[in-house]
Amino acid sequence: MHIAGATVLLTGVTGGIGGALAAGLSARGARLVLTGRRPEALEPLADRYGARTVLADLADPDDVARLAEEAADADVLIANAALPSSGDVLDYTPAQIDRALAVNLRAPAMLARLLAPGMVAAGRGHICFVGSLSGMAATKSSSLYNATKFGLRGFSLAFRQDLHGTGVGVSIVQPGFVREVGMFANTGSATPGGMRTVAPQKVVVGVLRAIERDVAEINVAPPELRLLTKIASQFPGFAERVQRLAGADSTMKAIVAAQRPSR
Repeated sequence: MHIAGATVLLTGVTGGIGGALAAGLSARGARLVLTGRRPEALEPLADRYGARTVLADLADPDDVARLAEEAADADVLIANAALPSSGDVLDYTPAQIDRALAVNLRAPAMLARLLAPGMVAAGRGHICFVGSLSGMAATKSSSLYNATKFGLRGFSLAFRQDLHGTGVGVSIVQPGFVREVGMFANTGSATPGGMRTVAPQKVVVGVLRAIERDVAEINVAPPELRLLTKIASQFPGFAERVQRLAGADSTMKAIVAAQRPSR
């Protein structure tokens, strides 16, 4: 899939790595359709990149359907939006759980479902989900986030098989710890065990590569974290003990405490 000249719908542009993705896609010559809930955050990006914007709350099923309708000409979907959803599930209300599931899992799956027929009819297109290494290995105080990212990975890899031979590719890009943006930057917390981070631009490179080369899965993290994640996915009991020794409990407590006022 060539990005230059393609119409790209990008969700989650106003937070996390969304800004870096918008810049990278624009530099490649994409025609951007940007979406978010806050017009004051979208308008400067629209001016900067000459993008179309669609106001939408991805927790609202009607907004998701309207977004798909208004962006029906998209050649590429990059489902990047997600809520952090850190903390003990016992501290979440049912409404908060529903919102996290809706934004992190239902919305990307529904956008893919609604936009894919147009891509299939055209015989070209790509759907790229921005997941997380939390979709491969579980961590303390992340059960809700883990659930959505495990689900997103499964949906992506299976939907890719469903669309095989149609000319439409499906990928998932899974970052590890990202510096400068996201929860570690927002909370000022250290990574567990002093794990190395990657720059947002590395994630952008991964997304561009996934789309242009139709790669099923790309994990964006230092080699040691990619290895540890694979081990943790196979041996979860062992991973629990290692995480506790690495101080993951105290790290997650700090992150949850910092995020709680905005949840």
